[in-house]
Amino acid sequence: MSIDHAVSLKKITKSFPGTLANDEVSLIVEPGEVLALLGENGAGKTTLMKILYGMYQPDEGEIFIQGRKVTIRSPHDAMSNGIGMIHQHFMLIPVHTVVENIVLGLRSDSGKSCRIKEAAQEISRLGRQYGLEVDPYALVRQLPVGMQQRVEILKALYRGARILIMDEPTAVLTPQETSRLFEFVREFTDAGNSVIFITHKLNEVMEIADRVNVMRDGRMVGSLRKEEADENVLATMMVGRELQLTTGERDKLPGKTPVLEVKGLYVKSNRGNMALEDLSLQIREGEIFGIAGVSGNGQEELAETLCGLRRKESGEILLSGIQISGQNALSMIREGIGYIPADRHLEGLVLDMSVEENLVLKNHGEEGLSRQGILFWKNIRDLARKKVKDFSIKTPGPGTRVKALSGGNQQKVVVAREIMIGTRCLVAVQPTRGLDLGAADYVHKVLMEERSKGKAILLISTELSEVMTLSDRIGVIYGGRILRTFDREDADIEKVGLLMAGINGDKNGTEG
Repeated sequence: MSIDHAVSLKKITKSFPGTLANDEVSLIVEPGEVLALLGENGAGKTTLMKILYGMYQPDEGEIFIQGRKVTIRSPHDAMSNGIGMIHQHFMLIPVHTVVENIVLGLRSDSGKSCRIKEAAQEISRLGRQYGLEVDPYALVRQLPVGMQQRVEILKALYRGARILIMDEPTAVLTPQETSRLFEFVREFTDAGNSVIFITHKLNEVMEIADRVNVMRDGRMVGSLRKEEADENVLATMMVGRELQLTTGERDKLPGKTPVLEVKGLYVKSNRGNMALEDLSLQIREGEIFGIAGVSGNGQEELAETLCGLRRKESGEILLSGIQISGQNALSMIREGIGYIPADRHLEGLVLDMSVEENLVLKNHGEEGLSRQGILFWKNIRDLARKKVKDFSIKTPGPGTRVKALSGGNQQKVVVAREIMIGTRCLVAVQPTRGLDLGAADYVHKVLMEERSKGKAILLISTELSEVMTLSDRIGVIYGGRILRTFDREDADIEKVGLLMAGINGDKNGTEG
């Protein structure tokens, strides 16, 4: 007797103005299966899943759940059909408790109790069953991000989800939290349930997926069993061409001369509490120093202080042995410190300006680009054409508004400008956030090239694989302190993950 598919999407088509997001996409998910859905930004995978979850309506196509044709007009319809979705950005209300968040919006006819005490008991039972224990009466705002994700999963389980859509679920987790999440996924699917796992991390696909579907340009371009694939095969399917991902191999060792030194730095956050406490680090000539940590542990404040955007309370910042503490952003630019910010739209670019204008936003006062406030547009345009070529920026021309470029090409504009400015030191914060595989790998290669030229590079990223691949030394930050510093060859992912969670039991390694 044949078993009905858990999910079957048939020829799903969805258009937005000027964009064909899904072009006759078909997909099957079996009971008890983890299906990984891969694709670059804009490939259409999130749109497809939002259709399955009722957030979008398809223009054409059919949806079958357990062999039964259904119409899903809303998330409530999806949940009624046993579909839950764990969003990349959590859909929780911080000032409410765990149990309040979980029962919020439940209808009285849902079959689930909306009474707080009864709901809390059921949530505790589910938590014990799946190893997702969390205090039902804790305020969500008091929970670390890993625990907040547990709340999202428990919310779906409480509502009876048999099919879970997980969108980039490990983006904010430590390695230990990721391992625990994978244990849950296996337990959940071993019981005959199904998981659709959206991720851009190929190593995770190879670890957790039973089968992999790859989308490109709104179409489904392939489906492979895990044993038929490897990371290079999947990368090639995603981008449509062979892609040799950087391995982080070094052509030479870092020098011994310190370029950037931070000693006993204390810095306050925007809320007035101490974001950095007695933080010290040193970056040598031709070295990438990676900061590993869960977001919100002082990384943003560290970068802003080094680039003159935030005042320190105390401590020292030295560049090639010279005290530069307390200087403003313009002075830091003139000292040769480049800054790739985490949010290119908010901090890195003026979207309504052209590519050429954005390329000289911070250095237009240099000789040859202006004199006494008069811009030399021919020279600026020549410079922009050179950078467009050097950094493979896809644009109709240097006069094109930067908002018309793709995210990857916008990031290349930021990187090109900051490398020009960062003649001695480069601070790169989440340099590949939101980039597809090809664009991210390009940025990695550029950072490695700048390292080879002798620059000191501070890499701050919540992507632990990125830090582990690119860095010569790795400092783990927690609670505004560098708990420990590892040489690259000594950076054990288990130790680093524990430190990211604030657990500092093993004293081996080099202090920062």
